Amino acid sequence: MLISTRGRYALRFLIDLAENQGEGFITTRELADRQEVSPKYAERLMALLSKNNFVATQHGKGGGYRLVINPNDCKVSEILEVMNEELAPVQCLACSPNQCQRAENCRTLPMWQKLGDIINNFFDGITIADLMKL
Repeated sequence: MLISTRGRYALRFLIDLAENQGEGFITTRELADRQEVSPKYAERLMALLSKNNFVATQHGKGGGYRLVINPNDCKVSEILEVMNEELAPVQCLACSPNQCQRAENCRTLPMWQKLGDIINNFFDGITIADLMKL
């Protein structure tokens, strides 16, 4: 498991939007500048977040993005899933059902499954609101 820039930046953008909710719509340029990310990359990630109903978008003057979900209800696991992050600790758990030919006889599989559960429960237990407090 290795969280890519997509997952990390998406989290940073949502925290930024949550912390600046009172400002209305925030432009991609503002987000990109504050988070030190290229505006083009920010736009691609924000489009994904918009498509998945984390943010609303408004075009034209005064437009940009704003958070449409409650930061207390927005789990890190949901954001990482939208960004197509693979949280499985080993490749054989990345597919469901497990396609590994050795799955039936694998003595390490239960350990990897338990680690996968720990990872998923960890990210399920953290919200954008929690990250705002750090």
